Amino acid sequence: MELNVDGRKVFAATGGKAFDAGLPAIIFIHGAAADHTVWKLQTRYFAWHGRGVLAVDMPGHGRSDGPPIPTIEGLADWLIAVLDAAGLERASFVGHSIGSLVTLDAAARYPDRVDALALLGCAFPMRVNDELLDSARANETLANQLTNAWGYGRAAQRGLHTMPGLWMLKGGMRLLEDADDGVLYNDMNACHIYEGGDEAAKALTCRTLSIMGEKDMMTALKQARETAAQIDGVREVVIPKAGHIMMDEAPDETLDALRGFLTQPA
Repeated sequence: MELNVDGRKVFAATGGKAFDAGLPAIIFIHGAAADHTVWKLQTRYFAWHGRGVLAVDMPGHGRSDGPPIPTIEGLADWLIAVLDAAGLERASFVGHSIGSLVTLDAAARYPDRVDALALLGCAFPMRVNDELLDSARANETLANQLTNAWGYGRAAQRGLHTMPGLWMLKGGMRLLEDADDGVLYNDMNACHIYEGGDEAAKALTCRTLSIMGEKDMMTALKQARETAAQIDGVREVVIPKAGHIMMDEAPDETLDALRGFLTQPA
Protein backbone atom coordinates (compact mmCIF):
# COMPACT_ATOMS: atom_id res chain seq x y z
CA MET A 1 0.00 0.00 0.00
CA GLU A 2 1.26 3.49 -0.83
CA LEU A 3 0.42 6.66 1.08
CA ASN A 4 1.17 10.27 0.25
CA VAL A 5 2.76 12.14 3.16
CA ASP A 6 3.87 15.72 2.51
CA GLY A 7 4.06 15.02 -1.22
CA ARG A 8 6.30 11.94 -0.82
CA LYS A 9 5.47 8.26 -1.23
CA VAL A 10 5.35 6.17 1.93
CA PHE A 11 5.14 2.42 1.52
CA ALA A 12 3.27 0.33 4.09
CA ALA A 13 2.87 -3.44 4.20
CA THR A 14 -0.62 -4.53 5.24
CA GLY A 15 -0.02 -8.10 6.33
CA GLY A 16 -1.34 -9.69 3.16
CA LYS A 17 -4.84 -8.26 3.53
CA ALA A 18 -6.31 -5.03 2.22
CA PHE A 19 -6.10 -2.25 4.78
CA ASP A 20 -9.42 -1.24 6.34
CA ALA A 21 -9.30 2.08 8.19
CA GLY A 22 -12.51 1.13 9.98
CA LEU A 23 -10.77 -1.60 11.99
CA PRO A 24 -8.65 -0.99 15.10
CA ALA A 25 -5.28 -0.04 13.60
CA ILE A 26 -1.70 -1.00 14.45
CA ILE A 27 1.26 0.90 13.01
CA PHE A 28 4.64 -0.89 13.02
CA ILE A 29 7.92 1.09 12.84
CA HIS A 30 11.18 -0.71 12.06
CA GLY A 31 14.71 -0.23 13.36
CA ALA A 32 17.82 1.45 11.93
CA ALA A 33 18.45 0.96 8.19
CA ALA A 34 15.68 -1.66 8.09
CA ASP A 35 12.24 -1.75 6.50
CA HIS A 36 8.76 -3.26 6.81
CA THR A 37 10.01 -6.82 6.22
CA VAL A 38 11.23 -7.18 9.82
CA TRP A 39 7.58 -7.53 10.90
CA LYS A 40 6.66 -10.47 8.64
CA LEU A 41 5.02 -12.74 11.21
CA GLN A 42 3.52 -10.08 13.44
CA THR A 43 1.85 -8.06 10.68
CA ARG A 44 0.32 -11.09 9.03
CA TYR A 45 -1.15 -12.38 12.29
CA PHE A 46 -2.84 -9.12 13.24
CA ALA A 47 -4.08 -8.40 9.70
CA TRP A 48 -5.91 -11.74 9.71
CA HIS A 49 -7.25 -11.33 13.22
CA GLY A 50 -9.35 -8.20 13.04
CA ARG A 51 -6.81 -5.39 12.84
CA GLY A 52 -5.89 -2.86 10.21
CA VAL A 53 -2.12 -3.17 9.82
CA LEU A 54 0.43 -0.74 8.41
CA ALA A 55 4.12 -1.66 8.66
CA VAL A 56 5.62 1.50 7.24
CA ASP A 57 9.00 2.16 5.67
CA MET A 58 10.39 5.36 7.17
CA PRO A 59 11.44 8.07 4.70
CA GLY A 60 14.46 6.98 2.65
CA HIS A 61 14.05 3.36 3.78
CA GLY A 62 12.74 0.39 1.83
CA ARG A 63 10.21 1.55 -0.77
CA SER A 64 9.52 4.99 0.74
CA ASP A 65 10.78 8.19 -0.85
CA GLY A 66 13.58 10.07 0.84
CA PRO A 67 15.30 11.92 2.18
CA PRO A 68 15.64 10.31 5.63
CA ILE A 69 14.49 12.43 8.57
CA PRO A 70 17.45 13.14 10.89
CA THR A 71 15.74 13.52 14.27
CA ILE A 72 13.45 11.46 16.48
CA GLU A 73 11.12 14.42 16.96
CA GLY A 74 10.86 14.91 13.19
CA LEU A 75 10.10 11.23 12.68
CA ALA A 76 7.43 11.35 15.40
CA ASP A 77 5.73 14.25 13.62
CA TRP A 78 5.99 12.30 10.36
CA LEU A 79 4.34 9.28 12.03
CA ILE A 80 1.33 11.38 12.97
CA ALA A 81 1.17 12.59 9.36
CA VAL A 82 1.06 8.92 8.31
CA LEU A 83 -2.05 8.48 10.47
CA ASP A 84 -3.65 11.43 8.71
CA ALA A 85 -2.75 10.08 5.27
CA ALA A 86 -4.25 6.69 6.15
CA GLY A 87 -7.49 8.25 7.39
CA LEU A 88 -6.91 7.23 11.00
CA GLU A 89 -7.86 9.21 14.05
CA ARG A 90 -6.07 6.80 16.39
CA ALA A 91 -3.88 3.71 16.27
CA SER A 92 -1.71 1.49 18.41
CA PHE A 93 2.03 1.92 17.82
CA VAL A 94 4.66 -0.82 17.78
CA GLY A 95 8.27 0.38 17.44
CA HIS A 96 11.64 -1.36 17.45
CA SER A 97 14.97 0.32 18.35
CA ILE A 98 14.92 3.76 16.65
CA GLY A 99 11.27 2.98 15.95
CA SER A 100 10.68 2.61 19.68
CA LEU A 101 12.00 6.12 20.30
CA VAL A 102 9.87 7.47 17.45
CA THR A 103 6.69 5.88 18.77
CA LEU A 104 7.57 6.85 22.36
CA ASP A 105 8.00 10.50 21.39
CA ALA A 106 4.86 10.51 19.25
CA ALA A 107 2.74 8.90 21.98
CA ALA A 108 3.97 11.41 24.55
CA ARG A 109 3.33 14.49 22.39
CA TYR A 110 0.16 13.31 20.63
CA PRO A 111 -1.69 11.32 23.33
CA ASP A 112 -5.06 11.74 21.64
CA ARG A 113 -3.82 9.78 18.60
CA VAL A 114 -2.55 6.67 20.40
CA ASP A 115 -4.53 3.72 21.78
CA ALA A 116 -1.60 1.63 23.03
CA LEU A 117 2.18 1.54 22.70
CA ALA A 118 4.56 -1.43 22.40
CA LEU A 119 8.28 -0.69 22.67
CA LEU A 120 10.79 -3.31 21.51
CA GLY A 121 14.46 -2.90 22.38
CA CYS A 122 13.86 0.51 23.91
CA ALA A 123 16.31 2.16 26.30
CA PHE A 124 17.20 5.77 26.91
CA PRO A 125 19.65 7.31 26.33
CA MET A 126 20.28 5.30 23.16
CA ARG A 127 23.92 6.26 22.68
CA VAL A 128 25.84 4.72 19.79
CA ASN A 129 29.40 3.39 19.97
CA ASP A 130 31.89 5.89 18.49
CA GLU A 131 33.44 3.34 16.13
CA LEU A 132 30.03 2.36 14.80
CA LEU A 133 28.92 5.96 14.38
CA ASP A 134 32.15 6.99 12.63
CA SER A 135 32.11 4.03 10.27
CA ALA A 136 28.44 4.62 9.46
CA ARG A 137 29.21 8.26 8.68
CA ALA A 138 31.90 7.08 6.26
CA ASN A 139 29.58 4.44 4.73
CA GLU A 140 32.08 1.72 5.57
CA THR A 141 31.24 -1.98 5.49
CA LEU A 142 32.41 -2.14 9.10
CA ALA A 143 29.28 -0.24 10.18
CA ASN A 144 27.01 -2.96 8.80
CA GLN A 145 29.18 -5.67 10.33
CA LEU A 146 29.11 -4.09 13.78
CA THR A 147 25.37 -3.40 13.63
CA ASN A 148 24.68 -6.99 12.65
CA ALA A 149 27.06 -8.53 15.18
CA TRP A 150 25.78 -6.45 18.08
CA GLY A 151 22.17 -6.63 16.96
CA TYR A 152 21.82 -10.40 17.25
CA GLY A 153 22.27 -12.29 20.50
CA ARG A 154 25.04 -14.87 20.79
CA ALA A 155 22.59 -17.75 20.63
CA ALA A 156 21.23 -16.49 17.30
CA GLN A 157 24.76 -16.17 15.96
CA ARG A 158 25.21 -19.90 16.51
CA GLY A 159 22.00 -20.83 14.70
CA LEU A 160 18.48 -21.16 16.17
CA HIS A 161 16.60 -20.37 12.95
CA THR A 162 13.28 -22.22 12.91
CA MET A 163 13.75 -23.00 9.21
CA PRO A 164 16.61 -25.47 8.55
CA GLY A 165 19.36 -24.08 6.32
CA LEU A 166 18.62 -20.41 7.01
CA TRP A 167 20.94 -18.12 8.96
CA MET A 168 19.59 -15.01 10.67
CA LEU A 169 22.84 -13.05 10.47
CA LYS A 170 23.05 -13.36 6.70
CA GLY A 171 19.52 -12.07 6.33
CA GLY A 172 20.27 -9.18 8.66
CA MET A 173 23.40 -8.30 6.70
CA ARG A 174 21.56 -8.27 3.38
CA LEU A 175 18.94 -5.93 4.82
CA LEU A 176 21.65 -3.49 5.93
CA GLU A 177 23.44 -3.76 2.58
CA ASP A 178 20.24 -2.87 0.74
CA ALA A 179 19.97 0.49 2.54
CA ASP A 180 21.18 3.58 0.69
CA ASP A 181 24.39 5.30 1.71
CA GLY A 182 23.87 7.55 4.70
CA VAL A 183 20.72 5.85 5.98
CA LEU A 184 22.39 3.85 8.75
CA TYR A 185 24.29 6.93 9.95
CA ASN A 186 21.11 9.03 9.81
CA ASP A 187 19.30 6.56 12.06
CA MET A 188 22.14 5.89 14.46
CA ASN A 189 22.85 9.59 14.88
CA ALA A 190 19.16 10.37 15.44
CA CYS A 191 19.19 7.90 18.35
CA HIS A 192 22.51 9.24 19.63
CA ILE A 193 21.45 12.89 19.81
CA TYR A 194 17.89 12.38 21.07
CA GLU A 195 17.45 13.93 24.52
CA GLY A 196 13.72 13.63 25.10
CA GLY A 197 13.35 10.03 26.21
CA ASP A 198 13.01 10.49 29.96
CA GLU A 199 10.49 13.29 29.58
CA ALA A 200 8.50 11.31 27.02
CA ALA A 201 8.44 8.16 29.16
CA LYS A 202 7.11 10.06 32.14
CA ALA A 203 4.47 11.83 30.03
CA LEU A 204 2.86 8.69 28.56
CA THR A 205 -0.83 8.21 29.31
CA CYS A 206 -1.59 5.20 27.08
CA ARG A 207 -1.23 1.51 27.92
CA THR A 208 2.41 0.58 27.33
CA LEU A 209 4.35 -2.65 26.85
CA SER A 210 8.14 -2.96 26.87
CA ILE A 211 9.58 -6.09 25.23
CA MET A 212 13.22 -6.69 26.11
CA GLY A 213 15.82 -9.21 25.03
CA GLU A 214 17.65 -10.87 27.88
CA LYS A 215 20.95 -10.79 25.93
CA ASP A 216 20.47 -7.48 24.11
CA MET A 217 23.87 -5.90 23.39
CA MET A 218 22.49 -2.64 21.95
CA THR A 219 19.84 -1.69 24.49
CA ALA A 220 20.98 -3.68 27.49
CA LEU A 221 18.34 -5.28 29.71
CA LYS A 222 19.34 -3.25 32.77
CA GLN A 223 19.05 0.04 30.86
CA ALA A 224 15.79 -1.00 29.18
CA ARG A 225 14.31 -1.76 32.58
CA GLU A 226 15.41 1.63 33.89
CA THR A 227 13.61 3.29 30.98
CA ALA A 228 10.49 1.17 31.44
CA ALA A 229 10.42 2.00 35.16
CA GLN A 230 9.65 5.62 34.28
CA ILE A 231 6.42 4.63 32.47
CA ASP A 232 3.32 4.54 34.63
CA GLY A 233 1.66 1.11 34.59
CA VAL A 234 4.07 -0.37 32.05
CA ARG A 235 3.95 -4.09 31.32
CA GLU A 236 7.35 -5.75 30.86
CA VAL A 237 8.20 -8.91 28.92
CA VAL A 238 11.76 -10.27 28.84
CA ILE A 239 12.48 -12.81 26.10
CA PRO A 240 15.07 -15.34 27.30
CA LYS A 241 18.32 -15.58 25.26
CA ALA A 242 17.10 -13.00 22.73
CA GLY A 243 19.25 -10.10 21.59
CA HIS A 244 18.17 -6.77 20.13
CA ILE A 245 16.41 -8.11 17.04
CA MET A 246 13.84 -10.19 18.89
CA MET A 247 11.30 -10.17 16.02
CA ASP A 248 13.78 -12.32 14.05
CA GLU A 249 15.43 -14.22 16.89
CA ALA A 250 12.23 -15.09 18.74
CA PRO A 251 9.33 -14.35 16.37
CA ASP A 252 6.75 -16.51 18.13
CA GLU A 253 7.60 -15.17 21.58
CA THR A 254 7.50 -11.60 20.26
CA LEU A 255 4.12 -12.20 18.66
CA ASP A 256 2.79 -13.80 21.84
CA ALA A 257 3.81 -10.73 23.85
CA LEU A 258 2.21 -8.35 21.36
CA ARG A 259 -0.93 -10.45 21.01
CA GLY A 260 -1.45 -10.67 24.75
CA PHE A 261 -1.17 -6.90 25.02
CA LEU A 262 -2.76 -5.45 21.89
CA THR A 263 -5.84 -7.64 21.93
CA GLN A 264 -6.81 -6.48 25.40
CA PRO A 265 -9.79 -4.10 25.67
CA ALA A 266 -8.80 -0.46 25.85
